[in-house]
Amino acid sequence: MSVRHVEQFYGLPVRTFPPYAHPEELPDPDAVAWRFQCGPYATDEDVEVCWRRFTESVELEKVRAVILGQPWYDADGGGGERFLTELAYRLTALEAVFLGDLEEDEAMVSWIGQSDLGPFLAAFPGLRELHVRGGQGLAFPVTGHEGLRVLRVESGGLPPEAAEQIAAAELPALERLELWLGDEDYGGGTTVAQLAPLLAGTGKQNLRHLGVQNSPLQDEFAAAFATAPVVERLASLSLSMGTLSDTGAEALLGGRPLTHLKELDLSHHFLSHAMMLRIWTQLEPTGVRVNLIGRQEAEDYSDVDYMADDADGRYIAVAE
Repeated sequence: MSVRHVEQFYGLPVRTFPPYAHPEELPDPDAVAWRFQCGPYATDEDVEVCWRRFTESVELEKVRAVILGQPWYDADGGGGERFLTELAYRLTALEAVFLGDLEEDEAMVSWIGQSDLGPFLAAFPGLRELHVRGGQGLAFPVTGHEGLRVLRVESGGLPPEAAEQIAAAELPALERLELWLGDEDYGGGTTVAQLAPLLAGTGKQNLRHLGVQNSPLQDEFAAAFATAPVVERLASLSLSMGTLSDTGAEALLGGRPLTHLKELDLSHHFLSHAMMLRIWTQLEPTGVRVNLIGRQEAEDYSDVDYMADDADGRYIAVAE
């Protein structure tokens, strides 16, 4: 699975800021999501010039959405959000931010550096939507945030400590949460126990969509969701992109009823045809939209030393 530049964000068309455009040629500040992308060979001076022209030619008090790509974020590290944090006193209408909008030919998702997002979140209490691509160096050390409604973290290896911090944070307004947990070889390895507050529904009373995705422990998470209190309040659940097998699906179907869901996303899975039919038969007639697209074929690698930890050949959708 590949990741691409977003073309729309926060319901707005994306406009890459042209560093040499005249102010009268620019759209209204609140009509687009502003993307900053200078390419792989941009110097620090190029970045400073681009950002300075933006601050001088756009009415920052009206900007609603910002996307930071390369080189604000790349394989050399993150921290680009400091450009926003330093201007928080002017970016008073900012509601949505995407940190690390890079494609694969710019940096593999597991290489994209992030940082401690505590100061950034504290500077923008009115932030409603935050997307993060890449997990290397990511930290989310906040006790809570009153305004955040959407949080999406795309990673081939989300640091378990960051996942644990997100699970424990008080986010009372949060409606959508997606976590791509990733593989231990790329910095991931989050366990069910580390997401215990999230599974219990603690501190996220308005959560309606939850995605615990892209995990090599997908069977264990499916079994945990079978009895997780948070499921009762959800409208949609995603256990996609991981290594889900019949074992996990059996546990999920045998747990709390799922018939109240509008959607169950299990795409990129390793289910047998018989189990797929059982899921459809059990849930589709009740009105649940079930996504089983992307059936993967597991192979037996048990005789290959370097695949010893994945002897049945199952794999997640996004790792490196």
